[in-house]
Parts: sequence; C-alpha cells; structure tokens
Amino acid sequence: MNINNNYTNLELLKKKAENNKQDDKKLMKACEDIEAEFLKIMLKEMKKTVPEDSLFQKSQGREIFEDLYTENLATKTSKGSSLGLAKSIYDQFNKTYIKK
Repeated sequence: MNINNNYTNLELLKKKAENNKQDDKKLMKACEDIEAEFLKIMLKEMKKTVPEDSLFQKSQGREIFEDLYTENLATKTSKGSSLGLAKSIYDQFNKTYIKK
C-alpha cells in the first residue's frame, strides 16, 4: 500500500478543483461582461427611438453623462442577472467545450 502516492494524488486533485473554481469564476465574469455589452448596445439603440425634446439643449457634457449612465446601467443590470443571458452563455460554453 502506497500511502504517500495516494496523498500526493489527493493533493493534486484538490489543487485541480480549486483551479477549476477560479476558472469558473473567470468564465462567469466574462459572460457577465458580454451580457453588459449586449445591454449597452440594446439601450443605446432604444434611446435612438426616443424623439429629441426641445426643453433641454443637447450638449457634449449631456451626451457624455448619458453614455456613462447607459454603460453603468448595463453593467449593474448584468450583475443582477435579471436577463439571465450571462448564465445561458456560461451553461452553453460548459456544455460545448468543457464537458467533452
């Protein structure tokens, strides 16, 4: 009975499991980033359909503020997982590439 060899194998398995957890977190973060980009594009396109109002003047500062707001809204929405797009991408990636 080779106890040292079994112990070494167990340690290797533990390290591999820890690395897999870290890789899963990185993959989920990347999927959330993809969802945030999708939401940002979608929100900008939706904003184009709203007619301009004459009450407030359009300025460069206002455009920058609105773009930053849209980006922040998209990021916060993707973190909240309200659409579930990030989870779907994550599941599909695992199903297609990892499980094989």
